Amino acid sequence: MEDSLPEPMMMQSKVLHSYVPWSDELAGSVIKGKVTERGALLPILHGLSATFGYIDPRAIPLVAEALNLSEAEVFGVITFYKDFRSEPPGASVIRLCQAEACQSMGADRVAQHAKKRLGIGFGETTPDHAVTLEEVFCLGNCALSPAAMIDGRLVGRVDEERFDKLLGEIVTRFAGVTT
Repeated sequence: MEDSLPEPMMMQSKVLHSYVPWSDELAGSVIKGKVTERGALLPILHGLSATFGYIDPRAIPLVAEALNLSEAEVFGVITFYKDFRSEPPGASVIRLCQAEACQSMGADRVAQHAKKRLGIGFGETTPDHAVTLEEVFCLGNCALSPAAMIDGRLVGRVDEERFDKLLGEIVTRFAGVTT
């Protein structure tokens, strides 16, 4: 069965999300808007991530200076939390739950299928920047295991067939986006 899978998904690079390209000025505005918040580092990092889809390395000195922290401290927090990316995500982000309940219902099998189908591993983005594949540990949807989250939409009872159908929906949306 595995040998009959099509080649890894390749799509032309188009953007499906609402992130904006990196800008020092916009990053400065995000930082300035949150610098007075209590425990401002995480709100700033979340703000940057929500704006750009990732935290550009150029943000580290800006954040460090605004909060009177060392760049190493800022870098340490960014790399500690898995939700903070240091590179832009693909146009679509697929998160597959790998927690115990999902594992007991076949999440490992779905993950292997997804990796083979996309030609990437967890934490990676397809070469055309179309899809980022991530593992998560509990989406709170254990009753409908295995669970996935696709571009923020929670999906339950994901098996290999359903994964392919969902990936087909991404391809369809992707094809409908004009650059």
